[in-house]
Amino acid sequence: MKIRQANIKDAQGIGKVHVDSWRTTYKGILPDDFLNNLSYEQRTELWKRNISDATNYVLVAENEQGEIIGFATGGTRKTNSAPNATDLTSIYLLEEYQGTGIGKHLLKEIFTYFKQQGYEKVFVEVLAENKTRYFYEYFGAHYVNKIEIKIGGKVLEELIYVWNDIDKVIEKIQ
Repeated sequence: MKIRQANIKDAQGIGKVHVDSWRTTYKGILPDDFLNNLSYEQRTELWKRNISDATNYVLVAENEQGEIIGFATGGTRKTNSAPNATDLTSIYLLEEYQGTGIGKHLLKEIFTYFKQQGYEKVFVEVLAENKTRYFYEYFGAHYVNKIEIKIGGKVLEELIYVWNDIDKVIEKIQ
C-alpha cells in the first residue's frame, strides 16, 4: 500500500472510489435511488476540479497493483471561521479495504500536512448514522455541534467534531 498526493490523472480512480464507497457506506442511510444514480463520470469531473483547486489537499491510497483504493481530502470550509483551523473534508476507502489500517495511515498523512501548514485545530463533519464517527472519536475527535443537511431529498443529522491537538492525533497513530 502506498499513500501519495493526488494529481489530475487520479481523478477517475478517486471518482470510482467515491461512488463505490458511498454506495456501501451510505446504504440504508441515503435513498437507494440517489446512490444508484451516482455517476463515475460526474464524480471524475468533480475530482478534476477538487485536485486543481489549490485550497484542497488530496491524498490517495494505492494497492500493490497501483490502483486507487481510497482517498483523503482537507481544506478549510467556507463555514469554518475558527482561527488556525482547517477541515478534514473526507476519508473514503473501498469496502474491502476498510478495517485494514489504511484509513489510519491516510489520517496520519493528512494531519502531518495540517501540522506543516501551521494549523492547530481540525474539524470534521460526519453523518450521525455513519459509523466512521467512531473512527474519528477513537483518534481523539470531540463532538461540538450538530446540524441538519439534505442529501438526495432526505434530511439528515450531521455531527461536527474537532481535534484540538494535531500532535496527539499523529502520536496516537505511530
